[in-house]
Amino acid sequence: MDEKGDAVRALALHPAADDADADAWVRSLDEHELERESRRLKRKVDFRLMPCLFVLLVFNYLDRNALSLARVQGIEADLGLKGNNFNTAISVLFCGYILGQLPSNLVLSRVRPSVYLSVMCVLWGIVSAATAAADNFAHLVVVRFFLGVLESPFFPGALFLLSSWYTKKELAFRTSILYCGSYLSGAFAGLIAAGVQRGLKGKRGLTSWQWLFILEGSLTVLVGLVAVFILPDYPATTRWLTPREKALAAYRLERDTGILDKETMPLRQAVKAAAKDYKLWMFALIYATMATAGGYSPFVPTVVNTFGLSQIKTLLLSAPPFLVPVFTQPLVSFFSDRKPERCLHYTTPMWFAIVGFILAATTTTTAPRYLSIFYLTGGLSSSFSVLLAWVGSTFARPRTKRAAAYGIINALGNMAQIWSPYMYPKGDGPRYKRAFSVSAVMVAIAIALSFILRECMRRENARMDAEDDGEGDEEKYRLVL
Repeated sequence: MDEKGDAVRALALHPAADDADADAWVRSLDEHELERESRRLKRKVDFRLMPCLFVLLVFNYLDRNALSLARVQGIEADLGLKGNNFNTAISVLFCGYILGQLPSNLVLSRVRPSVYLSVMCVLWGIVSAATAAADNFAHLVVVRFFLGVLESPFFPGALFLLSSWYTKKELAFRTSILYCGSYLSGAFAGLIAAGVQRGLKGKRGLTSWQWLFILEGSLTVLVGLVAVFILPDYPATTRWLTPREKALAAYRLERDTGILDKETMPLRQAVKAAAKDYKLWMFALIYATMATAGGYSPFVPTVVNTFGLSQIKTLLLSAPPFLVPVFTQPLVSFFSDRKPERCLHYTTPMWFAIVGFILAATTTTTAPRYLSIFYLTGGLSSSFSVLLAWVGSTFARPRTKRAAAYGIINALGNMAQIWSPYMYPKGDGPRYKRAFSVSAVMVAIAIALSFILRECMRRENARMDAEDDGEGDEEKYRLVL
């Protein structure tokens, strides 16, 4: 028996091995053994982390976007909304959402994600359900603002948590699986709203939109209470992992980037380090242009409503376009991880979005206009997870800098959600030519910026190649283009 094999078997006999022994065990594994143990660990983490984050994201978007369906159900008339009041109610959520992004992610890097994210889920569910009690525009605006504040920790926090467990070659596909929850919520939302409209309208003296908020908010609270017992924390602190599994999880990320993920830095230094990196501002600008174009999403029921159909048919027809990226996004992300490559996989589907926006701006005929919603939804959404994975692999370590980068980029990018609702005033309906035209231009700008960033990162890799020339053959960290 060789000494290496004896060491592995000896360590395997001690399941309660301390951290030093667990680390020694991981580093004694050969490539075949490491791959086998990594697959076993990923299955275990995937089984608990991915379904839980997925369900939480579904309810995150259900609660956020319920207002767009409530519009079809008559909330504007019931609350006396006039002019751009509805657009303001959509917009104000993102004011609160942006304010909470960066501080929340920095807090998350220092606390237990399983508790923090679950508690936030319970709180936003309570606030969402409270929307049913709003009886005027002012009440609606206040509720929407605080809903944005309480929802803000989840999405960037979920991305940050994924990047704390998975390597560059694993991140885009899992991010796509997670983000499919947002699209399924768009599909389910229309079906749920149609069911509420048919079965609960007028029950106990409440309107259908009030029942919609109560039902979805209550389910969110229940999901948050369950999630606290399922979600993992970080590799070094997750209680249902053995010491060897914790060591293996940390070692996989160290091999991927050359830095231990548990390494951190003071919060102020992390924010400063992230803010000094030109790539952060490029990603934020790409995100903002894409989010401006994506501002159509809350108005899909409004556009479908221009087809002149009944409320229930309008709600049902709002669902199918959101199913397109459920199939296309994991496919695009799978090949992006397999390469690995980000820029081309991100930008190629966006051309379909441009076609969709042009089609929507040039016709009000029912069939082509409905088809345009499929094009722009599939085009914009099929590669969004690739952009998010591109951010995660670019700001890989240390943990606190990555948290700051995700928080800043998500906050700056989502600023577009403040102004994009005002691109769809009632007076521009039913064509909304200006909004769809501007959105097509924004997608084109996002594509151009992505290629500029790719070229900058290629030159950065070339500089690192020149600096590392002759320093050995081991694999070195490089930016994923």
